[in-house]
Formats: sequence, structure tokens, C-alpha cells
Amino acid sequence: MQQQQQQQQVATAVVDGSSSSSASGGRMMEPSPAAGAAAPAPMSRYESQKRRDWNTFGQYLKNHRPPLALSKCSGAHVLEFLRYLDQFGKTKVHVPQCPFFGHPHPPAPCACPLRQAWGSLDALIGRLRAAYEEHGGKPESNPFGARAVRLYLREVRDLQSKARGIAYEKKKRKRPPPPQPPQQQLQQPPPVQQQHHQQALHLSGMPDPASASVSYMIQSLNPNLNHNQT
Repeated sequence: MQQQQQQQQVATAVVDGSSSSSASGGRMMEPSPAAGAAAPAPMSRYESQKRRDWNTFGQYLKNHRPPLALSKCSGAHVLEFLRYLDQFGKTKVHVPQCPFFGHPHPPAPCACPLRQAWGSLDALIGRLRAAYEEHGGKPESNPFGARAVRLYLREVRDLQSKARGIAYEKKKRKRPPPPQPPQQQLQQPPPVQQQHHQQALHLSGMPDPASASVSYMIQSLNPNLNHNQT
């Protein structure tokens, strides 16, 4: 009886995020702090919850019959763990025969079972998947990332969405706008184009504006130049 109560406290701590050092069971793969060492920095809420989840799953493997080593754990064992947590759920999931099926706000209570909410299970698997690799597990052998686990979470999401009348939609990440190209400054035509322009003016018989202005300046400075040439 005492062991069953302890398991219930441990399972509740996984999804509710409220646990104590006595309820978390045995610490799995967690080194004890050295004597006289400086106090570690306080962990974030996410890191603290991830540690509790990892310890809870390790305790579940120890209480498994027969006891199961982490290296032998597969996606099927993860599904057993998720179904085991359902008995401690607090989310009402209406069955198709219930008159409140698909009703987001039922006006009266009903006898439908309580289950773990899809959002809680999805977040739990995400934390356990990260903790598995942090403790030396290989990503390709991560049981929490198995295809069977992903399909199970998808089925739970679709079932609860229909039963509770709630649409679960993932938030789309806002993509940053593409960088605008820099405005190109007006540039002078290259020397080759200037040369072609001057040649075109010469063939057409029109004077080059640049050379004409220079000739005018010379004539204005030497008014007797034309008289001497004549």
C-alpha cells in the first residue's frame, strides 16, 4: 500500500511539476555533490522539471516487472509509461456516447474518464528525450523519439481534440523578413562607354559638349586667336 502511494506521488509530480525530494524516488544517474563544494546555481523551472521527470522514469523502470535497464528500453516501454500515467490524469475526455462529446464547456458533470492532457504528455516526452541524450544516450537509439511514440501522441491529440471540442494548433514561427538589397547609387558610365559616345558624336558631325566648352574657354581667354589665324 505504501509503495502504491509513493508511485502515485511520483507520477503526479511528472505532470503537475510539484514534487519533493521524498516523492521523486531514487536518483538515477545523478552524482552526489562533493563535500565543501560551492553551492550550484539555481536551476531553471524547465531544468528542474526535466530532472524530476528523468528520476521518475528511472524509478518506473526499477519498479517494472521484471526490472528494466535503460539500455533495453524501447518505444514500446515508453508507451507503457504514458498509459500508466493516464490513471493520474485530471483532464476529462468524453467518450463518443457522451452527450457532451465535442462540447468545450460541458454544462453538467459526466462519468467520462480522466486522462493526461495531450499538451502535458507532449511536453513530458520532449523533456525526457532531451534528458536521455544528456545522460549519454545516442539520438538514433532514443526511445522517446521513436516513431511509435510520435504516432501515439498524434492519436491522443486528435482524440482529445474531437472529444473536448478544442482545436490543437501548433504556433507557427514568424519568419524574419528577407533583407532588403542595398540601394544602388548612380554611377558614372565606364570609360569604354564614354569613348563610344564620343565616337558616335564624331561620326554624326556634332561637337562633343566637353571639347566644345573647352574651345569656348580658350577663345574667351585669347580673343585675338581667331584674328591671327585668319
